[in-house]
Amino acid sequence: MDAISSSFHAPFPQLNLSSPPPKATSLAITFRTITNIRLERGPDQTQLRTHSPKTAVTTTVLTVATPSPLPPFTEPIKGKREKATPPSLEKAARPARQPYTRASSSSSHHVKLCNSLDNLITNFVERQQLRLSVNPKDVLAGNNAPVGELPPTKCTVEGWLPSCLEGAYIRNGPNPQFIPMGAYHPFDGDGMLHAIRISGGHATFCSRFVRTNRFNKEEEAGMPIYPNFFTIEGAARFGRVAVFAVRVLTGQINPMNGVGLANTSLAFFNKKLMALEELDLPYVVQLTSDGDIETVGRWDFDGKLKLSMTAHPKVDPATCEIFAFRYGPIPPFLIYFRIGVDGKKQPDVPIFSFRQPSLVHDLAITERYTIFPDTQLAMKPLAIFTGLGAPFEYDAGKVARVGIIPRYATNKSEMKWVEVPGFNFFHSVNAWDEKGGEEVVLVVANVMPVEYLLEMRMDLLHFCLEMVRINVREGKLVGRKPLTATSLEFGVINPKFQGIKNRYAFMAKGDSNGKFSGIVKLDLDPAGGNDCVVAARSFGERCFAGEPFFVGKEEGRDEDDGYVLTYTHDEGSGESRFVVMDAKSPTLDIVASVKLPQRVPYGFHGLFVSEKDLRKQKNWK
Repeated sequence: MDAISSSFHAPFPQLNLSSPPPKATSLAITFRTITNIRLERGPDQTQLRTHSPKTAVTTTVLTVATPSPLPPFTEPIKGKREKATPPSLEKAARPARQPYTRASSSSSHHVKLCNSLDNLITNFVERQQLRLSVNPKDVLAGNNAPVGELPPTKCTVEGWLPSCLEGAYIRNGPNPQFIPMGAYHPFDGDGMLHAIRISGGHATFCSRFVRTNRFNKEEEAGMPIYPNFFTIEGAARFGRVAVFAVRVLTGQINPMNGVGLANTSLAFFNKKLMALEELDLPYVVQLTSDGDIETVGRWDFDGKLKLSMTAHPKVDPATCEIFAFRYGPIPPFLIYFRIGVDGKKQPDVPIFSFRQPSLVHDLAITERYTIFPDTQLAMKPLAIFTGLGAPFEYDAGKVARVGIIPRYATNKSEMKWVEVPGFNFFHSVNAWDEKGGEEVVLVVANVMPVEYLLEMRMDLLHFCLEMVRINVREGKLVGRKPLTATSLEFGVINPKFQGIKNRYAFMAKGDSNGKFSGIVKLDLDPAGGNDCVVAARSFGERCFAGEPFFVGKEEGRDEDDGYVLTYTHDEGSGESRFVVMDAKSPTLDIVASVKLPQRVPYGFHGLFVSEKDLRKQKNWK
């Protein structure tokens, strides 16, 4: 979304910070109890920085894997920060960061008190055995382990990179800058962008953190000071929330500046590249001409967007409008809005018929409607604000629903809810109108059994691709069928067909170990038979893929005339690659493979931005 939780005391076996494991060295650190470790990548070594209370000491020896030098096929790009940006790609200035001030002894005492309380919770309250799903030693193992930032580095291309890929593919995902203090969930990791810049058939790779307000505050504090939202329960969660409240009340943190991680997805809109997460506003980032990534800052659409926005806004390719929403623990629990082609946010449409808050991660659009899920993962507002209990719980007695509202609705009365039992989707593939708008067709991956999703028990989940047909006028379900027996997630289509009827989709194929063993192509045409999988590509034993992304050929006429992109990781060799596949091939033939200079951890969602759009990026203040 190899690591140590500070709730585990010395010795800490099997610390694996890179893959494949290189030669190990011994590092002696003197401390009583490790409460925090920060991972930093130097030019030829990994440094661990510890934060521990000043008490009586003992000595623990950690065996730390030291990363190998860059492979011979790579060449670090020099002068990346000093290099002038061409006029065609304006350089956005990063806003000045607010220092972690300790202006008075009173302020310093507050900081020390809160840090001590956090350490106390780590060392005593969270000493109990953690579940596998939230134990950092398990969650951050293997290719889920964090990596350090990597400046733009040239790569060797095997095969050829098509001209339509001139631009950049960027993928977002969690990568904690500090080893977690206690329980950890992949949703709680700091956002890191892994970008491959393609120009003239050459490739440059770069990994950078999204420098959110939370990231900067914790970097300045030298330790985690924000509670993890998705993991902690019981007394530990209550304690973390209480300490965080003290930090807010004493002026150490201003939550109105944002508490999110920007770790989920990306969108390009109105000349801005944005890193997204549903707990906060978008963060504008900029890809420079040399392939580096800079965080510009938090964006609120000129003061019109409040609190947060979904990580999965939908862009209509015909009108270039964005359709989005936010949800939360305070009524109205769901708010729908759109953003015009000029970048101006339109008025909110509060959905008061969404009476019980639930996890709403994605939406779908058609030419006439916007579609929302109302899932069985219920949000618990009291738990969120007090720390008493988990923020989300599975509600077995609730019937899942689908909400349909006209795209340009101005009030809640136009929303219609339709019950679809056991229908819990968190990523839509596409949707479209039929019969003149009387019916909508929705294609999504239904998560079963959904109660295991928040624990990320991917080995126990099945993602069933379903096609659901709803009569909008009558407000009832009229058709529902699975499209394949294969477990598939992270579905993408040709972006030109967003919201209109399409035939082909590309998805990641789930494996019994909870990872994605390959990429498949699907034919959604009902005449195609019972199983809609028409092409597949695996990458070998112990080699796993991430979300695919489709890029059409410049001269392409057919819907599937283009290429499918993804990052892969070979757990045997420890090698990560950027892979380009021919979307029309019956076996998704690989036309290009780029060996990356650094491991790319498993992550979430990616985006391809063309060279033309990259040059549209403008200064943002």
